[in-house]
Amino acid sequence: MKSADLLADAFGRVREAVHEAAGGLTTDELAVRLDDGANSIAWLVWHLTRVQDDHVSEVAGTEQAWTTDGWYERFGLPFPPAATGYGHRGRDVAKVLAPADLLIGYHDAVHERTDEYVRGLRNADLDQVVDEAWTPPVTLGVRLISVIEDDLQHAGQAAFVRGALARR
Repeated sequence: MKSADLLADAFGRVREAVHEAAGGLTTDELAVRLDDGANSIAWLVWHLTRVQDDHVSEVAGTEQAWTTDGWYERFGLPFPPAATGYGHRGRDVAKVLAPADLLIGYHDAVHERTDEYVRGLRNADLDQVVDEAWTPPVTLGVRLISVIEDDLQHAGQAAFVRGALARR
């Protein structure tokens, strides 16, 4: 198995987790926050997808689906186009209102771009330094694993919220 296959499988697992967490829920259910400081499923899925879109498009040298494919306009959120949710507080989380088909549609679009990119990588590509602002510098492989790790944590949080909703 090549590294590209492992990366594609990992990003595919993120996609599955997103579908399981958000699929079939109403916009109101997706917006539920278990307390004022908690994140909603809608925010978690939007944020993890924005981070994946932002980080993968940067290393791939492509534009983000968010802006080039009209997702920013479709969501109509009150944030600048470059916003990914980093640094958002409770009042910002509460502003992310979206139906499941929009959240999942955006995630699927980003997943397709990500899958195409990672499947084209060779093992040697993963050693390329993509960010020298850190010590040690960040390689492409480390950046992609970081995105997967962050995405899976947020998808797990969304699954937890969904489970809590089912018990209400």
